[in-house]
Amino acid sequence: MSTKVNRRQKIRYRIRKKISGTAQAPRLSVFRSNSDIYVQLIDDTNGTTLASASSRDKDIKAQQGTKSEKSVLVGKALAAKAVAVGITTCVFDRSGYLYHGRVKSVADGAREGGLQF
Repeated sequence: MSTKVNRRQKIRYRIRKKISGTAQAPRLSVFRSNSDIYVQLIDDTNGTTLASASSRDKDIKAQQGTKSEKSVLVGKALAAKAVAVGITTCVFDRSGYLYHGRVKSVADGAREGGLQF
């Protein structure tokens, strides 16, 4: 019996076999909960998080709008932090979620902010 969570986990492992982040091109990992969205830039060679942003950050939480609109802001916030650290390219990791809705909004926001993937 395959639950939704187990299915996503299998997809996640399949994706993670193929992609990994480096210091020059970290992995942009997305986690989507029912109410919020979290993104991190991860260097898998050292096992460190280089930058992160979420919809729970004060400036984003204060904004009005739908969850998808906030997701765009999260993507832009992460891109701004990444550019400040000197990162311009990354590898997108959708973490088993479909590339649609909030996950796509984060990617679009990150691209608008200046990240390339």
